[in-house]
Amino acid sequence: MSTAVPGTNRASGRSITERFRAFDAQNPHVYLELRRMAARRLAAGATRVSVKDLFEDLRHQLPYGVAGLNNNFTALYARRLIDEHLNWASVFELRRRRAD
Repeated sequence: MSTAVPGTNRASGRSITERFRAFDAQNPHVYLELRRMAARRLAAGATRVSVKDLFEDLRHQLPYGVAGLNNNFTALYARRLIDEHLNWASVFELRRRRAD
């Protein structure tokens, strides 16, 4: 039986939020690029934007990808985009978070 705390990484014991904050602090260019990409899609007429799609586009745009760009971070990036651009709240689909 596992005694792992939901939302933590077994190896590090850190939550997704903690790992996201560390990644984001070390890679501020990722958020800036996601924001630019979302703004560009909205300016082109999109009414919905998928951060997972943005992640895949970002992975292909960068010559060596982005080490540590974890799909578990998509919801946190979407929330950050909405926090900083309240008018984008209807653009991203958010679900209730189960873990921190």
